[in-house]
Amino acid sequence: MHLNYILPILVLSIVLLLSWLGWKFFLGQPRILEGNRSPKPVLTGAEALGGLVAGRPEKRNEKRAVSAAFLRLSRRAPNVAARYWRVWLPVVSLLLVALAVAITLKLNRFHRSPEFEAAEYAKGIRIKQTLLEEKLVPPPPLPPEVFVNVIAERPSLGHADRDWSKLNPEFVQVVLRVMEKMKARGFPMVLLEGYRSPERQDSLAGQTTLVTKAKGGQSKHQYGLAVDLAPIREGKVVISERDPWAMQAYNALGEEATAAGLTWGGNWSFKDFGHIERSGSLKSLLKK
Repeated sequence: MHLNYILPILVLSIVLLLSWLGWKFFLGQPRILEGNRSPKPVLTGAEALGGLVAGRPEKRNEKRAVSAAFLRLSRRAPNVAARYWRVWLPVVSLLLVALAVAITLKLNRFHRSPEFEAAEYAKGIRIKQTLLEEKLVPPPPLPPEVFVNVIAERPSLGHADRDWSKLNPEFVQVVLRVMEKMKARGFPMVLLEGYRSPERQDSLAGQTTLVTKAKGGQSKHQYGLAVDLAPIREGKVVISERDPWAMQAYNALGEEATAAGLTWGGNWSFKDFGHIERSGSLKSLLKK
């Protein structure tokens, strides 16, 4: 049963229980006791003292009758006060409990944890699902001839590191699942570059042909949280965006990476279509 149904039932049960306790021990008990008592004849002062004061002067009898009446009134006053307390104390208690419950429920609607963020929560769920799934094994290294055309087009890739073991293990699992989905869509992908040293990052940032704007220590490649992928067709890696098939593959990569909670470089102002990385600022990721 949903909490929205359980909570009102629980509150109603508490109120009914308190009402029963109030009637049982405060309101009902005096009436029960009064019902069990046998009525006693009430005698006037003159009747009560009639036999004892027979033959005494009438003036003394009147004084004693007044004293007896005053005594009865003085005894009755505390009973009246106690009766009012027995009536109003449980009523006030129930009202206070009901007011406290109402205020709590009202304030609970406005309560939001400052640390809760829907995007972070959804991202955590995706990571948890990935970890619970069967772990995938990275593909074996490809022969050098597969990258001949790529290196001829972009010589800096000749020094690219394609060792999966240097990457963050959790991130690797997410990337491998993205690659599985890409293959199912008809776009098999290969790792073009994974880990990148700070020295290589500085070297790429200083090239005449703009490859990256990030300097050493500023890229997620240095922390194993970013990879560059490329589609492979007929045993050859294709990286040119001018190739229609390759561009279709990169767009599909953007869709699958975004669905997996990753960031795609194709959405940046400086387009890097084969780049995918762990979402979030580098500073926040390093704290985890």
